[in-house]
Parts: sequence; C-alpha cells; structure tokens
Amino acid sequence: MDIIITLDQQSFPAKLADNPTSRDLYNHLPLTLPLDDFAHEKIASLDKRLSIEQAPSHYQGKANDITYYAPWGNLAIFYGGGPNAKGLIFLGRFQEDVRDVLPHARTIRIEKVTEK
Repeated sequence: MDIIITLDQQSFPAKLADNPTSRDLYNHLPLTLPLDDFAHEKIASLDKRLSIEQAPSHYQGKANDITYYAPWGNLAIFYGGGPNAKGLIFLGRFQEDVRDVLPHARTIRIEKVTEK
C-alpha cells in the first residue's frame, strides 16, 4: 500500500506493510495529526484504535519506521532506534531517509497514493 506522508510542508513516499493493523490505518486515510516528541521518535494520537489482529507481541523500531504503539493507541515514527517494545507494531517505512526532517516536524498528513 503506497502512501504519501507530509511532514509540515515536505512530502515523502512510504509503503505500508501487508498486515491487519496497516490495512486498518490505510482504510482511515487521509489523516492530519499534530506530532509530539518522544525519545528518538515522533508520536501522533489517533482518534480510533487500530486492529491488533495477528500482530507480533514485540517490535524494535528502526529509523524511518512507521509503527503503531497499541498500549497507547498512537502512531510512533522513528528517526532513531528504539527499544524492543511490547505492543509496538510495524506498519511500514518511508522510502526516503527522513532522519533530518522528522525531529523538527510538528504535523503529519498521511494520504493514499491514487492511481492516475
């Protein structure tokens, strides 16, 4: 599932994984959310919890990963590495390196890529 993620005014291509949690997120696009700082990641609160069906119990976030932290019900987007966290679910990855842009971003917009 191809998506475009806009961090403030800069857009980046990304791909979502083929899993129930990613499909649930994809079905709720487009989304525009404020970003908050948390460790080596940005987080964004969702207004609806995503499916955790078939999700592994742990995941270790890596730079440029898009994840869902089920215990809090928020997106977690990494610009640095993270711990092997219980309840963290891999959603997808940026197709470009966003480690220089993400730490300063205040908003995120996630949209489906439409076929022309």
